[in-house]
Amino acid sequence: MPFWINAKRVARYGVAGFVRNGFISLAAVVIMTITLFVVAFLMIAGAALSSTLSQLTDKVDVSVYFTTSATEEQVFDVRRSLEALPEVASVSYVSRDQALADFRERHANDQLTIQALDELGENPLGSALEVRAKETSQYENIAKYLSAQQESGTGAGAVIEKVNFYQNKTAIDRLTNIIETSRTLGFAIALILGAASVLIAFNTIRLAIYTSRDEIGVMNLVGANRWYVRGPFMIAGILYGISAGVVVLLLLYPVTIWLGPGSEKFLGTFNVFEYFTSQFPLIFLVVMGSGIALGALSSYLAVRRYLKS
Repeated sequence: MPFWINAKRVARYGVAGFVRNGFISLAAVVIMTITLFVVAFLMIAGAALSSTLSQLTDKVDVSVYFTTSATEEQVFDVRRSLEALPEVASVSYVSRDQALADFRERHANDQLTIQALDELGENPLGSALEVRAKETSQYENIAKYLSAQQESGTGAGAVIEKVNFYQNKTAIDRLTNIIETSRTLGFAIALILGAASVLIAFNTIRLAIYTSRDEIGVMNLVGANRWYVRGPFMIAGILYGISAGVVVLLLLYPVTIWLGPGSEKFLGTFNVFEYFTSQFPLIFLVVMGSGIALGALSSYLAVRRYLKS
């Protein structure tokens, strides 16, 4: 029973200290709010970038274009050899007629191109194969296999006109590098702001300790244990983090509503507001957990330093 009584007293003193140092507490909450908002933004931005990259990689394939003189049997020979590879998930055949129909559909609004195509009087396009790999990392091996077949110039490889993969690979690799760089930069910014939050909260707790130095001295004289001295300041620090976390979560709701439609248009299928609502438990845990951790750490370091001095 005495433990619960002491715990209540510690909590009450911590809340009183948080309220009493109003302006200083507000400064600590504001800087923590900025830090936690950046943390939440990095979570959402990371999910958006990953979604965009996933959409692009889903569209990646190895396209094999054949000469117009290639027979259906030669194309199917290449198809069977590809299906025998363990890396290949599926191979789709595009006939010459289908390739021409797709070309006309893509250039339906380009009258000059359609007119030039009509003047040719014959189908200038060859058949093609679209190869899907089981894993994104396996596309390069498939492309190398087809390039080797093309360079050999023998058998069915003699009718391969072009293997289209490396252009897509370059674009995906560049996007991947941009995403990784953005994540690294965001992580560095979050660390800097986190350190600033700890420093400000640390100084806030130190100032609170200084103003209560006489009271702390009396508690030490009467034999109060360190938990009883440290507890109220730890509670105050945790309250900084909780307050900042609540502010961030309240701000995120209207911000994500505002960004939702625009993000879906810009990023394809990713909607910021839908992500926020669907992943709210995770965002809540990360934001509140980070706030409490920052507040508790800064309070612990401040009180620990004081008790040692």
